Amino acid sequence: MSAPPGSVIQEMFGEIAPQYDFLNRALSFGIDRRWRRRTVEGLNLPCGGAVLDLCCGTGDLALEFAQSGFEVFGADFTGPMLPLAHQKAENSSLSVEWTRADAQHLPFASSSFHGVSIAFGIRNVAHPQSALKECFRTLKPGGKLAVLEFFPIRNRLWRGIFRFYFHHILPRLARVTRAGRTGAYEYLPESVDGFATPSLFGEWMNDAGFSQVEDRPLTGGVARLVIGVVPETKAIEE
Repeated sequence: MSAPPGSVIQEMFGEIAPQYDFLNRALSFGIDRRWRRRTVEGLNLPCGGAVLDLCCGTGDLALEFAQSGFEVFGADFTGPMLPLAHQKAENSSLSVEWTRADAQHLPFASSSFHGVSIAFGIRNVAHPQSALKECFRTLKPGGKLAVLEFFPIRNRLWRGIFRFYFHHILPRLARVTRAGRTGAYEYLPESVDGFATPSLFGEWMNDAGFSQVEDRPLTGGVARLVIGVVPETKAIEE
């Protein structure tokens, strides 16, 4: 299953923006905070380096990088998300430059960043391969991309638990949140089941130009952290 058109994604996520953090907690059983810390640690970037958090939503991962001393840029193409992210940064006295941008057409110069991260966003992009190529373009030689995402679950036990949770628990949560009236609770589980397998996604990373692609299962493979490196030989576009 490919992601819906961008306008549909924008409308759906714009409507659930106030409940977005709750939705992330619900989908991840509350473990997403730990996964984000693992993402920052997994990139292992030089202190003070420039990091782009793509599909940043309400800014949780961008703020995690900012707390660790990086120069952080957050980008999302859903407008209502960014004021919430900006308010979080102000409340935490952290500096992040927020930009409204489409992951498939980034407004940043080539070779701008030491690291790029995408948390739970790449499967919502209409053409994820295009977004990966843009990540490669905007990364410096030797830079790294970290993708934290839900993929179709291989482990039979975890797959059964997740399907029960999605079909029997989440609908009840939907009744008490606005997200339940937008179709988000139905779309998000379906988007996980219909997304690329980890091995296919690794091929996409390689096709985009990344090397040393590493797939790290988190919490029994419920989520996965995929990291790729830009070769030092990458030609810097002027």
